[in-house]
Amino acid sequence: MKRVAIGLGTAALVLALGTVAAVSSTKREQAALAAARTQGMAEAPAIAQAAGIACQVTDARFVGRTSDPKTKVVTNYYEIDCDRGVGFVLQAAAGAQPSAFTCIEANTPLADGKPPSLPCKLPGNANPVADLAPILAKAGVACTPDAARGIGQTTKNTFLEVSCQGGVGYVLQAGAPANPDSDVVANDCLVFDANDGNIKCTLRDAASRLAVVDRFAAAANNGCTVKGRRYIGLSQAGASYYEAACEDGKGYIYKVEKGELAQTTPCEKAMGLLGGCSLTDAKEAQTAQAGLYSNLAKKAGFDCQVAKYAPFPAPSGRDVVELACGNRPDGAVGIFTARAETTQVVDCARAPVVGYRCSFSKPEASFKAVTADLKKMGRNECEVSAVRVLGKTAAGTTYLETACADGLKGYILEYKSEPLTPINAVGCAFSKDCALPGNK
Repeated sequence: MKRVAIGLGTAALVLALGTVAAVSSTKREQAALAAARTQGMAEAPAIAQAAGIACQVTDARFVGRTSDPKTKVVTNYYEIDCDRGVGFVLQAAAGAQPSAFTCIEANTPLADGKPPSLPCKLPGNANPVADLAPILAKAGVACTPDAARGIGQTTKNTFLEVSCQGGVGYVLQAGAPANPDSDVVANDCLVFDANDGNIKCTLRDAASRLAVVDRFAAAANNGCTVKGRRYIGLSQAGASYYEAACEDGKGYIYKVEKGELAQTTPCEKAMGLLGGCSLTDAKEAQTAQAGLYSNLAKKAGFDCQVAKYAPFPAPSGRDVVELACGNRPDGAVGIFTARAETTQVVDCARAPVVGYRCSFSKPEASFKAVTADLKKMGRNECEVSAVRVLGKTAAGTTYLETACADGLKGYILEYKSEPLTPINAVGCAFSKDCALPGNK
């Protein structure tokens, strides 16, 4: 029993001595940190200002100094916490312009996987990812960041990769230093996945980022169970486009603005949209759609075996497409709705009256339809050779100038658009608004 008691007593003594040593060590560390923060707050704000950091320094610490063995130049290092935006590590060499690195960069492991040499440690910099919020807001992206890393700096820009909740990722191009009020551009990581440049996103893989397509498919609510996903690219206006291939064989292109679904285009109508679909058999879908448009056009009184078609932007409830016909030279614009009384097919000569212009067919192939409208107005002597839209009236009708093949003065036809109907004709001899050859 004695031996057991002696052993326990010895263990208690060792534990007590270890506790005293730990307390002493902690006190020394706290004292050293207090001294480093006092020095940091005395010296770092002026250095931060000289480095171009536009913030109020709320906390700082002196990290340490190095001396170049050859040049003997002394460089001091500081960490600062800002009242807004990210914190920074400052590098101030004697006689040189100081430089700054965000805590995101300072906390990024080295290329060989080793821990960073100067990580941020101040309490206010404990979560540098969350401190990115004002920079992300300036970039105009909806992102709750869950990870970030430094990519690198140039003399003018700081590049950071940010991973967002939900799988989306961005490369942020901010100023150098990365002030919240500097210009910030956010490029989707999927842009860099598709390119062979030296910037790549590594916080998540491309498949994880593409999973966002499922969210857009759910928002579109068109019954698509996604089996294939593709990032298409950016428009000049800054919208992102994604393609989804569905389990039922259909496919869609989703236009996304500021992280939210803005427009859904079926693959059969997406031929002219950033190269169209590539994950689905778009050609088969287009053939089926062409057959549907042929039937709809015939029901509307325009016999057109649709050889190709192209959609126009249209308000909700309308499907507006240009039609090129395999059985006739004159094309048309189909305006299809759920109601037969509001569906109409307008030839290419008169399509501008309802707000559209053809590209597959030339207007002159449909001039006979305008000639027929003149005859309805009692103007039987003019075979139309040219047309020009003059504009709309306050009542919503549209004026269409016509020229005649015989060289004599033509007419101004007035149309109402729904349905397209001529309601008046005035000779150019009585109007100073005519400008087509032969009408002046």
